Amino acid sequence: MKKEILEWVKTIILSVLIALIITTFVKPTIVRQYSMMPTLNEYDFLLINRFLYNRGTPQHGDIVVYESSLKTNLGRNKLLIKRVIAVPGDELLIQDGYVYLNGALLDEDYIAEKYTEGKDFEDTPIIIPEGMIFTMGDNRFHSMDSRDTAIGLVLIDDIVGKAFLRLYPFNKIGRLN
Repeated sequence: MKKEILEWVKTIILSVLIALIITTFVKPTIVRQYSMMPTLNEYDFLLINRFLYNRGTPQHGDIVVYESSLKTNLGRNKLLIKRVIAVPGDELLIQDGYVYLNGALLDEDYIAEKYTEGKDFEDTPIIIPEGMIFTMGDNRFHSMDSRDTAIGLVLIDDIVGKAFLRLYPFNKIGRLN
């Protein structure tokens, strides 16, 4: 009887330790809007790598979750999920519906529409400062992102993590690019 109880205690402790390790490095999230279509759809269930940017910086094309200055109904800062378009040191220009990165037209086969409105960044090249990134949703006409002054450039420190795996819907389970 003692041996059986000891095995149960070991199993419970091991389970708690594994859960703590997983929740330290991985965070689940559900997509709540349409701003990342066609890549992500509303109600997609994703896993976010929370540890990745503690050791490195975001890369072009990463899909990241970050804390914005927008408020939820409960008064908390709203989490947004967007694609990294430009990183520190990059020159970004949105002109005539096209996105140029460091002087070259950006190949964006993942966007819903081939036209990108520049909003507050139209026709004015900007250099992304250290510690910041420029993000946009893949569904450009329905995305509030770095093009809007309400969001603007994103502090790398505000990034919660990189979305790396879709778990739901089941027919789309897999790694995110």
